[in-house]
Amino acid sequence: MIRYLTAGESHGPQLTGIIEGVPAGLPITEDEIALHLARRQKGYGRGGRMAFEKDRAEILSGVRFGKTTGAPIALQMPNRAFEKDDANWPKVMAKEGDGKDVEPITVPRPGHADLTGVQKYRYDDIRPSIERSSARETAMRVACSSIARKLLKYFGIEIGGHVTRIGSVGYEQPWESVRSIVDPMLKDGAETVFRTADESAVRCLDEELTERMRELIIKRRKEGSSLGGHWEILVTGLPAGLGSFVHWDRKLDGQLAQAIIGTQAMKGVEIGQGFESGRRHGQVVHDEITYEDDQFKRRTNRMGGIEGGVTTGMPLIIRGVMKPIPTMLTPIGTVDINTKEEKDTRYERSDVCALPRAVVVIESVVAPVLANAFLEKFGGDSVSEIEERYQKN
Repeated sequence: MIRYLTAGESHGPQLTGIIEGVPAGLPITEDEIALHLARRQKGYGRGGRMAFEKDRAEILSGVRFGKTTGAPIALQMPNRAFEKDDANWPKVMAKEGDGKDVEPITVPRPGHADLTGVQKYRYDDIRPSIERSSARETAMRVACSSIARKLLKYFGIEIGGHVTRIGSVGYEQPWESVRSIVDPMLKDGAETVFRTADESAVRCLDEELTERMRELIIKRRKEGSSLGGHWEILVTGLPAGLGSFVHWDRKLDGQLAQAIIGTQAMKGVEIGQGFESGRRHGQVVHDEITYEDDQFKRRTNRMGGIEGGVTTGMPLIIRGVMKPIPTMLTPIGTVDINTKEEKDTRYERSDVCALPRAVVVIESVVAPVLANAFLEKFGGDSVSEIEERYQKN
């Protein structure tokens, strides 16, 4: 089974990742990983760091002649800002010394891991909380997940996402409006969704909403505030029967929710109609079952491709919400961790709206979860072995 670990800080020398459990024989290149890293760096509302951080992950092990060997894969990604920035990060992030010549940060930002990190690890300087909890870490998460994503694509499973709301601007009838746009696109695979959404500055499939979202970002930037919003992820090509209902921790929707909520700034997730289904009666919520072409099908897909924690064979629909970034130019109230005096928050360079970039991260983090569900049912030590088992299914 696939699992991955990341290490590194936002302003440290590099991010490091290790991904293990990838079957042997999977074609993978640094360019394929770079595709999604580049997508993560695009989107209106991003901060100044994106202007000089051009992320690229180097494969150090586990790949030979362009194919995985079955051994752990090690990745490294330098932080170009480490040496170039005027903040003297080598001194601030030094591995040795007592740090007495570095001014500590003692004013936590509400909504960030600043204060909770201090309370848990007893830091006398908030910097370690800032550095490790930063969304910068998601760059390596995208890199690691891109390999699982390639495994899924090898077997015809595609992932794509788009933005449905930024702040107060979004679709008027979120479920029906989005379905009318997205569902026809899924016939060509979910990657059609992300490739189309990538043409929008905010990754929204509606041109009018795109412009209104941009205007709202401009407004909040001038006010020194920030914005979050809603997103949707689609997955096509999943066979029926992935996941399980026999134990709570084997339910696929529960595993997906954990991966998503474990991503920076995510505050909610739903499958299919989700919360909307609680406002409707059963006859317009559940998907009628049919039998056509020697297989079971659903007339609709309101449940989003999962019933009882198991895939139905319909496209997987995952929807969620990202909170506004807690780092804002206009300060809000907080308290100094040492003096206990009331203070205004300090500004740490950040995005105004990171949602267009975060969509790529969510596309990525669901990939290892789905890949593991696939390997649990059809797995083997090599891609060729999996092909034999999958074709017999």
